[in-house]
Amino acid sequence: MSDKFQAVVIGGGPGGYVCAIRLAQLGLKTACIESRGSLGGTCLNIGCIPSKSLLNLSEEYHKVQNLSNKGIEIGEVKLNLPKMMKSKDKAVTVLTKGVEFLLKKNKVTYFKGAGSFKSKNEISIRDEKKNETLIQADKVIIATGSLPVSLPGIAFDEKVIVSSTGALKFEKVPKKMIVVGGGYIGLEMGSVWSRLGTEVHVVEFLDHITPGMDKEISTEFMKILKKQGINFHMQHKVEKIKKLNSSAVVSTKDKNGAQKDFESDVVLISVGRKPNTNGLNLEKIGIELDEKNRVKTNKSFQTNIDNIYAIGDVITGPMLAHKAEDEGIAVAENIAGQSGHVNYDTIPGVIYTTPEVASIGKTEEQLKEKNINYKTGKFSFMANSRAKAIDDAEGFVKILADANTDKVLGAHLIGPHAGELIAEIGIAMEFGASSEDIARTCHAHPTFSEAVKEAALSVDKRAIHS
Repeated sequence: MSDKFQAVVIGGGPGGYVCAIRLAQLGLKTACIESRGSLGGTCLNIGCIPSKSLLNLSEEYHKVQNLSNKGIEIGEVKLNLPKMMKSKDKAVTVLTKGVEFLLKKNKVTYFKGAGSFKSKNEISIRDEKKNETLIQADKVIIATGSLPVSLPGIAFDEKVIVSSTGALKFEKVPKKMIVVGGGYIGLEMGSVWSRLGTEVHVVEFLDHITPGMDKEISTEFMKILKKQGINFHMQHKVEKIKKLNSSAVVSTKDKNGAQKDFESDVVLISVGRKPNTNGLNLEKIGIELDEKNRVKTNKSFQTNIDNIYAIGDVITGPMLAHKAEDEGIAVAENIAGQSGHVNYDTIPGVIYTTPEVASIGKTEEQLKEKNINYKTGKFSFMANSRAKAIDDAEGFVKILADANTDKVLGAHLIGPHAGELIAEIGIAMEFGASSEDIARTCHAHPTFSEAVKEAALSVDKRAIHS
């Protein structure tokens, strides 16, 4: 007889393991299946966490190199890349083991192996030795995440032509790197290797970086990255990538049809991600997918098969770990008879470069497109005393509020600790706050958060320090 569970989660990433824990907290006998061999999904193993570790370490290296400008004299600074990579790997190991402990603590049964549907209530799990275990499930949640997308006809070898996975594991600092795509991941990884000494060139098909971001922030972001030494080639379409012995040539055409070739040691293709639904046997049980191979769900995350649900990168919406986590909690609560809900208007996005970039709610472009009357408040970190005191004053805070009601509709930040500051605005938006509510809230001095207060004051043309 196979084991029977009230709920089975296929996928142990941020959405999956959080969902499994919440299901167990709500009293359901729960199992979580993960094929990777360690929990945490892309985010913890080969995404958010290792990339943030390298972003931090490369920034520390850059800062140390420039300390003499601030009166701190030190000797020659040397990069020990293997040691840096070990530090990154240690952070990953500690956190993945931590997730395993959380499953155990919450009495979630953890299966290592690849899960697939035998029927809508029967799941097959094959371990790395191809041994099969069958389990029964009343409810199943698909949380298998996403995979990096390449360009047509171009395969990743993770040595010369790499995805973000390969870009986290270089054994030596490349002399030159081409980043195909000017989105979040490409710019973060480009920043890491640029600071460690690589000549970085970003090739982007559009006329701006970070598609979907507020244009004013995007423009400022590119200016700052250029100043840091990253090269941009906008409105260039990649025609082909030819791999040589230990390098590659990227052939492009610009908007006028002129061809330009870029030779480099490595090429990072960062043009997006796709849902990871292969091998689940979804077609066998008749799960409906959309035109992008995402699992179709209703507002309760339920598929067309009534006992099967899906969350995270395999369904529509931004491919963000925190979005998947919120969906995991919401679907668990729905299954347990509660009212799980995700507010998609207040999901923040963060780029962890230096300076950080953060965004929540509507952009100016979206408000104009929908003919919504709005007011704008802006405040520069150049006028923020904490930022000036530590010589980290690039960027600004921008708040968008309804012209009639003053309700905060969106906020866009570029500057120090933007990824932390955005949470204040997220809470304000969850409570339907006005810009005046933020402006009338006392902020400690001197802090970066005062820039948020001043931007809120600026919505009503009454900023004090600008």
